[in-house]
Amino acid sequence: MAKGQGQTAPDAVLTRIGQVAMLHHAGDREEARRRFLGLWAEIGEHGDALHRCTLAHYLADTQDDPEEELAWDLRALSAAEELTEDLLADRHEGTPAARALYPSLHLNVAADYDRLGHREAARLHLRRARAAARSLAPGPYGEGVRASIDRLELRFDGTDRGTGGPDRPEGRGRPPRQRP
Repeated sequence: MAKGQGQTAPDAVLTRIGQVAMLHHAGDREEARRRFLGLWAEIGEHGDALHRCTLAHYLADTQDDPEEELAWDLRALSAAEELTEDLLADRHEGTPAARALYPSLHLNVAADYDRLGHREAARLHLRRARAAARSLAPGPYGEGVRASIDRLELRFDGTDRGTGGPDRPEGRGRPPRQRP
């Protein structure tokens, strides 16, 4: 909290991540990936966990290779888990933001594992996404994440019956991104 203001001071790094995310959403995936990687180089592997979580979460969506996308999504999840540990020690004020990302993080990892043919890992993370989504506040973000979980689950069920498969339109089963 900014002293005496009663509101949170802006976080310059999260603002920069948000600006690059807007570039990506506007359709310039290559430039967004380049800028995200530049930010990652600034933050580093041991930088602020909330920054790493948010940046890796967005950076995953700019990847062409499904294994690279999974690697970035796992980095985001790992950073979120660090924040959860910080909550127990009362060390980081960004912990609630990371908790709100858990359903989306697990859903992304589930979709990544599914694309790579790792069905059991995909189902495990889908179950974790659903459990974490119970704590999301009502509203468009939470509803969008829950709908994405439902769609991925339906697709998994269809695959189990032989009516679906890993070749699907991009974006199905992917949750909406929460703005940094």
